[in-house]
Amino acid sequence: MNSFFEPDPVLLGFIFYKKFIYLQLLCLLALLRVIGGYGIARWPALLTLLMAGAGVYTVFAPALGLNSGAIYTNTAQFMAEGGGLAALLVPSGIFALCGLIPRARWRWIDAIHALMVIVLLGLWWWTS
Repeated sequence: MNSFFEPDPVLLGFIFYKKFIYLQLLCLLALLRVIGGYGIARWPALLTLLMAGAGVYTVFAPALGLNSGAIYTNTAQFMAEGGGLAALLVPSGIFALCGLIPRARWRWIDAIHALMVIVLLGLWWWTS
């Protein structure tokens, strides 16, 4: 029996996933696509890497004492939009463009990305 003050484990998992797993894994996938990508597929991956990297910076900047600049303030405000989902879905949407490019290499990256988005949206749906 859950008491009023005990949070739902699915909610805790969702918060942990969107704060400490999603953007970091998206950065890794984007970096792999930039390194091993082919032709024009690298450009959306590079933009995704920069955007997701800014999000990762925003998450860890307070712990490193780097939260007192204009860059941090602007990225933190964007990260808070829409409960934090906008900052996750915008770079993810740009990264999805890589999967639409016909000659993109390493399609397994797109499959992992699709699974990440499905898990994110499923957890969001479950907790709302």
